[in-house]
Amino acid sequence: MPAPTIDQLTLADDPANWAALGFAVSDGECLIGAVRLCFTESRQGAGILAWSLRDLRCAELDGLPTSVSERALPARAPAHPNGVLAIDHVVAVSGDLDRSVAAMRAAGLDLRRVREQPTPAGAPRQAFFRLGSEILELIQAPAEVLERDGCAQGPVRFWGLALLVEDLDRAAELLAPHVGQVRPAVQAGRRIATVRRSAGLAVPLALMSPTPTRAGAPS
Repeated sequence: MPAPTIDQLTLADDPANWAALGFAVSDGECLIGAVRLCFTESRQGAGILAWSLRDLRCAELDGLPTSVSERALPARAPAHPNGVLAIDHVVAVSGDLDRSVAAMRAAGLDLRRVREQPTPAGAPRQAFFRLGSEILELIQAPAEVLERDGCAQGPVRFWGLALLVEDLDRAAELLAPHVGQVRPAVQAGRRIATVRRSAGLAVPLALMSPTPTRAGAPS
């Protein structure tokens, strides 16, 4: 069976705010790489509401709102006017990382590694799943968050997106003042910048530089 890939992310957000940041939006949709963003109004919250994946064994991903898609993989979209090329990774949060990892592996997701080191934001552990060209980064919620919210036994929830841009410095300049300082990313040789709340997006968003090409490797 082919490995699962992301078909669509459903966002409760205003597409006009995405268009204002240089994304090509048409009829309430935006194609980033080969992943479709579908914008919708919702009374159930804001941000990433759900996603659909191809080639899943089942849609039980520890409570993460998921459906199985039969839609064919589209041709990749060209770069957006702001230089965004693709989704680098989707971020989700779990109160019990081991439980969530087990559920996702049972559904057919390709676990690449578990990182047993804290992130700059304080998440103690992370698991990374390969979904075609994209990654699901599943983070363990910090203990203080679980204690505060009482959500240790709750379902996995979406958090945000990191997008790949062809020229991070240019993108940060184009989107100023809505992008924070460009800084080193956790991934060696890469850099990252966070889109600020002033941009008006309901989805936490970060921009990332490409993975450096190794000497002698094809570009």
